[in-house]
Amino acid sequence: MAARVVIAAGGTGGHIYPGLALADALRTLAPQTEVSFVGTTRGLEGDIIPRAGYELDVVDMVPFTGANRVVLPVALLRAGAQSRRVLRRRAAHVAVGMGGYASAPLLLGARLSRLPSLIHESGAIPGKANLLAARLTDNIATSFHSAVAAFPPGKIVRVTGMPLAAEFSTFNRDRLRPDARRALGLPDDACVLFVMGGSQGATRLTTAAVELGGRWRDRDDIHILLKLGARAGSEIDDRVAALGADKVVHRVAYLDRMDTAYAAADVALCRAGAGTVAELAVTGLPAVLVPYPFATGDHQRENAGELVAAGAAVVVADGDATAETIGPLVEALVADRAELARRSAAARSVGRPDAAQQLARWVLELAGSQ
Repeated sequence: MAARVVIAAGGTGGHIYPGLALADALRTLAPQTEVSFVGTTRGLEGDIIPRAGYELDVVDMVPFTGANRVVLPVALLRAGAQSRRVLRRRAAHVAVGMGGYASAPLLLGARLSRLPSLIHESGAIPGKANLLAARLTDNIATSFHSAVAAFPPGKIVRVTGMPLAAEFSTFNRDRLRPDARRALGLPDDACVLFVMGGSQGATRLTTAAVELGGRWRDRDDIHILLKLGARAGSEIDDRVAALGADKVVHRVAYLDRMDTAYAAADVALCRAGAGTVAELAVTGLPAVLVPYPFATGDHQRENAGELVAAGAAVVVADGDATAETIGPLVEALVADRAELARRSAAARSVGRPDAAQQLARWVLELAGSQ
């Protein structure tokens, strides 16, 4: 009998892409598995999930913020009833919540339908939606060990890691690097700093990358790969040109495959979202992490903790993320390739490339209990 799985993954890419990684792993492990998604009309799922080839049902749920707290109980009951109808129509065997405000209604619907369910918590500090959803299921998967203690006692909690796209499970830098560098126009023999900047020119990491380009404009041994985002304007090009850094700063608006950038790079400068931290670990990429300062509960700093403890990353506060602070950190690694290799190995030591497969096996186990 083919398993039928419904996954709630909505809002941001931080919930959606791990959900898609799980869906793909389910189909790889058990090709007859039927997978569909539940989300809302508010997030990115309406575009991303159908484009990935999966069907999406929507429920009418509100975010867990601000004035919505007043209407949250009624909204949850309404969306839970809608989710129950979705589960019945899909003849589901198991429901999975990936976090975000679509998860709790699906797990409520599963509880009402007496179906097994599971939630996955991607962050080192669980979000409000998953803390609520945890009351509705016995099965909890986490990306970080530090998240385990936040959930109620008596639950089955497994640290599976963060589900990532299939290309990360077989990542091999030595094999991918030559083609990756050619595709991105990067020299073979330079040290490359990969900066995941933002769409707007004023974002902290983009500004730091441009300043670093000016700092290194007369060097041949350091280059910058700057991911800007699709909405970046021409002002970045103007600023790079004004600093005489065109030779050093290689700008890309969009990357079809992130593993290409990771393969081409030697060091990363980025925020500390849960997915990014997991990718850095799996690809063995040392990093300078700048946690987003307005993240709820400062959870990005907590996300960074595993890589920092392993010796694979250093944390720089957002207000200190300037060329004057970051430049010497990167330059020290360029001058000491043995230390760079040690940090790369440290990152890999905490990577979980089979996280999607581990989570998929648990989901299939639950589905098989029906």
